[in-house]
Amino acid sequence: MTEQSPGPIREYRTDGITVTWEAARCRHATECVRGLPAVFDPAQRPWIRPDNSNADALAEVIDRCPSFALGYRTDDGRTRVTPAAD
Repeated sequence: MTEQSPGPIREYRTDGITVTWEAARCRHATECVRGLPAVFDPAQRPWIRPDNSNADALAEVIDRCPSFALGYRTDDGRTRVTPAAD
């Protein structure tokens, strides 16, 4: 079995937080779209517009992403990154 190499990670910055997105990991669970539709809108380009929310709300919704395609780094030191493979 061949391990899929990760794709590029895109970053979207707003006050207090940098949102990251790795398209190759996305499984389209739509937790982000349902959680913050003003931020996560696949019909728009860019589809992630973090200026439409605040760092705490973004982190709360991104924490629901089951595939870890979405992550973040906050100015106060919180992070969500892809877990290490076993």
